[in-house]
Amino acid sequence: MPRKPRFFLPNIQVHVIQRGASREPVFFEDEDYKAYAFWMKEAAVKYNVAMHAFVFMTNPVHILLTAQSSMGVSQFMQHIGRCYVPFMPTVCKLFNVKLFGVFR
Repeated sequence: MPRKPRFFLPNIQVHVIQRGASREPVFFEDEDYKAYAFWMKEAAVKYNVAMHAFVFMTNPVHILLTAQSSMGVSQFMQHIGRCYVPFMPTVCKLFNVKLFGVFR
């Protein structure tokens, strides 16, 4: 059974946490962090999302953001996932890492 779609109110701050599957690391080198940050900025502009703060760790990413539309948060996270996941396979194959699970 599919999960219910997330519901976000426009113009309300949201704290998003995204982790690797099984809490495995998803960032291994400085370029990984830089690429993720680039795609976050790109998604923020594209989906009209204001990023207030973010923290990168080897596994989780914490983002505090405000979207102008009810779909903005989901579109923002989908954009990052679509860009970042194809970027990672070469590193992940070396370390046998499963990529991001669902954000919360």
